[in-house]
Amino acid sequence: MDSIAVKVPVTIKAKLTEKLKESILEELENNIKRAELEIQQINIQERRVIDENKPDTETPEGAQQMQAIQQHFGMERQKRLEFRAQSLDKKEETEKLAIGAEIVQGTLERQVEIRVGDNMREIMNVEVLVEDDKIIAIRG
Repeated sequence: MDSIAVKVPVTIKAKLTEKLKESILEELENNIKRAELEIQQINIQERRVIDENKPDTETPEGAQQMQAIQQHFGMERQKRLEFRAQSLDKKEETEKLAIGAEIVQGTLERQVEIRVGDNMREIMNVEVLVEDDKIIAIRG
């Protein structure tokens, strides 16, 4: 066997334009607002569940029930807080990026036939550069 078909990754990069930067910042801002709303809703739900169940914290069962409720809502709240913090960090990083910078947007796969003697580094290191949804370069 002298050759074989394999799938290899292709990195997709975008050249940062004012339009793309605004779009990314808007999406991040929406993520932050959504996380904050979800945190508020979790707080309201937690209070409602506690009020409806009114666990008697003087008894071991009631204390356990209260702890379970608080733990459940605490975990949900923590997920939203972490997501919000990540979005804030990404927003800060994006604001610092200069127009024209290349940012990784993801990866795709392509199928390639490789042969004995091919340079594997050249086959693996392929990227596509996009500017305003148009491919402007394919680099190998």
